[in-house]
Formats: sequence, C-alpha cells, structure tokens
Amino acid sequence: MAVARHGTGVRSGLRAFASQVHPVFMLPPVAASLFGGVLAAGTDPLAAALHAVAIFAAVYTAHVKDGYVDFHLRDEDDDHPLTVTGCLLGLGGATALFGAALLGLATRVDLVAAGLTLPTWLIAYLHAPQLDMHPIGATMGYPVGIGLAILGGYYVQVGVVGSLALAFAAVFVVVLTGIKVVDDTTDVAYDRSIGKRSVAVAVGPRRAIELAYGLIAAGLVGCLGFVAIGLFPPGSVVAVAVLAAVALVARRGGPEIATMLLIRGCYVFLAVLVAAVWFEPLGRVL
Repeated sequence: MAVARHGTGVRSGLRAFASQVHPVFMLPPVAASLFGGVLAAGTDPLAAALHAVAIFAAVYTAHVKDGYVDFHLRDEDDDHPLTVTGCLLGLGGATALFGAALLGLATRVDLVAAGLTLPTWLIAYLHAPQLDMHPIGATMGYPVGIGLAILGGYYVQVGVVGSLALAFAAVFVVVLTGIKVVDDTTDVAYDRSIGKRSVAVAVGPRRAIELAYGLIAAGLVGCLGFVAIGLFPPGSVVAVAVLAAVALVARRGGPEIATMLLIRGCYVFLAVLVAAVWFEPLGRVL
C-alpha cells in the first residue's frame, strides 16, 4: 500500500506527508491562534497548545484535500507527492489529530471552545472542491479561518469572545480577503477554464484588483479607527503604516509580485500587532 508517488519505504512516505506542511500558509493560522491568547493575556498554556494543534491539523487537512482534488481528481497540478491512498491516510490522520485536540478543548475549557474551533476544519475540508468554486467560498475561506483562529485562541483563555478579539478578527478577515483577491488574479484564465468562479473571474481582473486594494485599505482604516477609540493599542499605528507601505509598492507590480509582497507584509503586520499588544502595559507604565 504505497503512500508516496516518488520512492518507496517509510522514509519516502514520511517525506511525502511532510511535504504537505506549507509554512507560508500554515504559520499565520497557528500564529493567529496564539495571538488570540496574547490578546486575552492568557495564562493557560495547555489550552493554547490544544487550540494551536487543532488549527494546524485543520490547515494540514486543507492542503492534503486540495492536493488530492487538484491532482487526482481535476488533473490540475503537474505532480503531487502522495498517492490516492496517501492522501486518504493524510486526511484521516489530520482529522484524528483535530478530533483529539477538539476533545481536549471541550474537556479543558468547554463545549463552546470546541464549537468555535470546529468550523475551521469544516472550512478546510470543504474548500476543494465545494467552496473554491464560488467567489465567496474561494476568497473568504482562509481569511475566515484566520478570524476564527483569533477568536478561538482568545476564548480558550478567558471563556468569552471579547470585543477586542472580534475587532482584530474583523480587521484580519477584511485585509486577508483583499490579499486573496489579488492572489486569485494570477489564475484567471485557468480558473475560468475549469468553471472556478473566483472574484477575478466573476468581475474581471481590473475590477478585482480595485476591490482588493479597497478591502485592504478598509481593513487598515478600521484598525486606525479602533486605535482612535482606544480599543487597539497605539502601537498598532506602526503595523498599519508598514502594511500600507507594502500595499503601495505591491500596487505597482504584477499580481504574482504583489501577492508575494502582501503575504509577507501581512506577516510583519501581525508581528507588529503582537508586539503592540504584548508591550502595551509597559508603555502605560513608562
């Protein structure tokens, strides 16, 4: 029962499963989970770890399912490291890990914590071939997952969904939706050929780009608004300035370069926000 398409044996199988760990897309959801705990000034590392593991398992599920559909069903990709059996085993293992973490959250925290986390796996599993065929599902699955990761990471620490977590989740959903729209403009021709209706396919690349940067701007303006009313720490202004500068540069480049810049800019955006929240008490003392 081979699990790897290239090579045989345990080592080849492990390499094939490990290939589905994509740090560029996996780190932000896990970091968002931990960021939610930082927002809550959490003191329960076990609850934080359980939630982070659940988010990791959900994103791993998405990558394996996406690869399975794109290569084995749609014949979209040129290659894939896992056989059909390997994909099914990967999905089963990731789902089992997610279920174990979910049970841990229900036991350690409560059923609401598990309920807030469960949708992340549902979005991941249904991304392909269900959600990614519709403009909203194709665009907002990942951003909504990030928002849920923030809310869940916050909740497992304090047992409530506070306004601070909701506001941060909203900002990230809007900003990341804009970035995803930019990313989808790189595959318009192919997406149209297989009937995938991304935003860029539905409204055209030019309007999609305008919408994308409008969403990014709206998210950043919202962040500044939350600073103005005292909900976000003042240091959040630095995060806004950094991502705004990156977006201005990205706007002048093509979709591929813009996507690369915006994704990395969003990493910095999150890092600066974490620092702003983490050091806010120190700033008040000084």
